[in-house]
Amino acid sequence: MSQLHVSAAPHIHSGNTTEKVMRDVVIAMLPAVVASVILFGIRAAAVIAACVIGAVVSELMFCKVVGKKSTVSDFSAAVTGLLLGLNLSTNVPLWQCVVGAAFAIVIAKCLFGGLGNNIVNPAIAARVFMLVSFSQVAGGSACVLTDGTTSATPLEILAPGAEEAPGLMDLFLGIHGGAVGETCVLALLIGFVYLLIRKVIRWHVPVIFVGTVFVLYLVTTGDVYYALQQILAGGLFLGAIFMATDYVTEPMNQRGRMVFALGCGLITFAIRQFCAYPEGVSFAILIMNLLTPLIEEWTDKEPLGGI
Repeated sequence: MSQLHVSAAPHIHSGNTTEKVMRDVVIAMLPAVVASVILFGIRAAAVIAACVIGAVVSELMFCKVVGKKSTVSDFSAAVTGLLLGLNLSTNVPLWQCVVGAAFAIVIAKCLFGGLGNNIVNPAIAARVFMLVSFSQVAGGSACVLTDGTTSATPLEILAPGAEEAPGLMDLFLGIHGGAVGETCVLALLIGFVYLLIRKVIRWHVPVIFVGTVFVLYLVTTGDVYYALQQILAGGLFLGAIFMATDYVTEPMNQRGRMVFALGCGLITFAIRQFCAYPEGVSFAILIMNLLTPLIEEWTDKEPLGGI
């Protein structure tokens, strides 16, 4: 009797669990959380806390209503709340944060069958929902380290050669208006390095996503400084590192991920350049999430022995 058993992949298990991965993502976002409080004050902490609490409570209540075992302990709801909070400004009322978090968990996640079955990133879906529903979501917070009088984001005032736009160092450190978690690129890169070290994500999607936006602006304007301003401003790094790399909504194969990241960069550039919204990261990732099944079909290798 042959001892060879033929079965579907995966054949090797890394030992990682959803809880471990999500815990690492939470840890990776902590530098951005700390930076948000330093840059935008205690109100930033309140916005993030409202989103996290809203997400966790929504998942608890949903599981209780439908008679499912609680899944809060896997940290996925906390990750969704954190991501949503980092994508909002201090101008958003706390009740809207809770509504957005509930939308992310109940509508974008649980009604599709829970973690692993959602077709789009819940935090992105909630941010877009809030953006079209609540006027306070558009725009940014005023940084407390500046004069504190303007909450305009760099993307709202950025133009080639614009003198009023923040310099590269201010953009890198986050000393300007914007969503509380998107401005400090340094903090986001610290989280990125942590995720790479922990092998939670690979570098391909963030680098291709950001690199595509940079190259497009460089080619269309011929201005390296302006291209750098564009990638440092807005939520590009936050989206590329923490949302475009979502295991559930990105393609599973490596070629598919590269196509996915390229598409995110192209759409982000197109929205920033030709649409009314100054920022396009959330819409770009949301659109590419919906295209993920097609990308996987186009880029997946034929299995050995397949017809």
